[in-house]
Amino acid sequence: MSTPNRRRRAFLVGGGIASLSAAVLLIRDGGFQGTDIFIFEEMQVAGGALDGSGDAKAGYVTRGGRMWTEEAYVCMWNVLDAVPDRHGAGSLKDAVWDFNEALQSHANARLIDRQHRILDAADLGFDARDRLDVLRLLATPERMFGAERIEDCFTEHFFNSNFWAMWRTTFAFQNWHSAVEMRRYLLRFLQELPRIHTLAGVRRTALNQYDSIVRPMQDWLAGQGVAFQFGTKVVDMDFEDFAEMTEVARNTDGLRVTAIHCKRGDEFFSHQVGSDDLVFATLGSMTADARIGDNDHAPALLRDKRDGGWTLWENLARKVPTLGRPETFNGNVDESKWESFTVTLRSPLLVKRIEAYSGNAPGTGGLMTFKDSPWLMSIVVPHAPHFAGQPEGVYTIWGYGLFIDKKGDYVDKSMAESSGEEILTELMHQLGFEDILDEVRRTSTVIPVMLPYITSQFERREPTDRPAVVPGGTRNFAVLGQYVEIPEDVVFTVEYSVRSAMHAVYGLLHLKNEIPAIYHGAVHPKVALQSFKALML
Repeated sequence: MSTPNRRRRAFLVGGGIASLSAAVLLIRDGGFQGTDIFIFEEMQVAGGALDGSGDAKAGYVTRGGRMWTEEAYVCMWNVLDAVPDRHGAGSLKDAVWDFNEALQSHANARLIDRQHRILDAADLGFDARDRLDVLRLLATPERMFGAERIEDCFTEHFFNSNFWAMWRTTFAFQNWHSAVEMRRYLLRFLQELPRIHTLAGVRRTALNQYDSIVRPMQDWLAGQGVAFQFGTKVVDMDFEDFAEMTEVARNTDGLRVTAIHCKRGDEFFSHQVGSDDLVFATLGSMTADARIGDNDHAPALLRDKRDGGWTLWENLARKVPTLGRPETFNGNVDESKWESFTVTLRSPLLVKRIEAYSGNAPGTGGLMTFKDSPWLMSIVVPHAPHFAGQPEGVYTIWGYGLFIDKKGDYVDKSMAESSGEEILTELMHQLGFEDILDEVRRTSTVIPVMLPYITSQFERREPTDRPAVVPGGTRNFAVLGQYVEIPEDVVFTVEYSVRSAMHAVYGLLHLKNEIPAIYHGAVHPKVALQSFKALML
């Protein structure tokens, strides 16, 4: 560990898991004092996409749910091991592992058809051509695909298979998404292939990830003296004489941030960045411009990029060519949107019925996907309580739909047009539980959330559309999050954000610390053999 440097400051733009992790690493490995670290967050709460809010009366809400694995999330476990658990003697990592040891996942109802029958999801549904196409995707170098779509790599039979129904809903892929990202996912999560039908490899937190991870990380950082400035939108940055620097100077002397320009309410102000200070900026946001509906109203769909994460990236990219092309990811809302919903149940009736139907107690199942649903709806029933302060006798269900512009089977509206109660009605019919519909509606609140950019990181792209974590020629500036380029790793994971933080901190501080290697099941003979067998069956 380096000697603590009380004069050098670090400014972190964004309060999501990438910035929180960077702050932990700056303190643990970089020798920073917490009082020299400043985090600017546009919202009034930290955590970014790892959220959890509401109450039993108004209804709880999480915009999304992240599933972790022990093998693949090595950087995340590394950082969580540095933060003490507020309720136990160990770390946050210890708390998560202990919870999953006590409550293990093994889904019995991964796929459900239109007759409400639980399908044999262990049968992946491949034919010989599908198997050949999967192997070809795995074996072909990434550079050969360019901006190809997933649908360019497979036949229609593949897209009707049980495998694709499970894979796409586990990871939220659309047919038009990047073939490169699909290839990376297959390589990164090859170990999940034999257990994709049970999701037995999934690890979860005791509560939602805001309450289990974000709050204790924030509390620990605040206790170290880290300053959180909420309600603060970073709109631009100045670079030292950028327009006058030659290409040689940019590459040798390094491009340096000199000022950070912010807006809080109607007030504009700036922070000057010293010659030894560091700046870490989260670019873009998959939860940008999310809007919440309620039991009686559908959520609005915003298309005009009001979120500061996109504004900042666009402003910086106009100044610095090596910072990528944000328009690749925020330019087509109809290719990146989907809708989630959280059901708050003040009666155990529906949860008990699902348990009897699926054979899974709350918290032990995985996604239940209604394969023939026009909305391609999936739900999961978490262990209760799932929110801090959730009363006994109150339960929650989280779900989402991938095809939100199609009319339902039982509701004559698209999911995007439906209120929370109408989404619940469609769900109850998909389950075949019409006999208890009135009682469940009377005792439940459903909050839907529209997410315009939730899968935007899967958009087809060129290699230079995402910037390097430490862009070429920068001296005190790094970028974080889901829209940076980390070779071989997969976006739409907490691991990707944490790994970006590790690359950024170690890179700018020139630390020799080893970054945990990216896990690839293919290099482990037993895992590779089991995965190959699952593919061939």
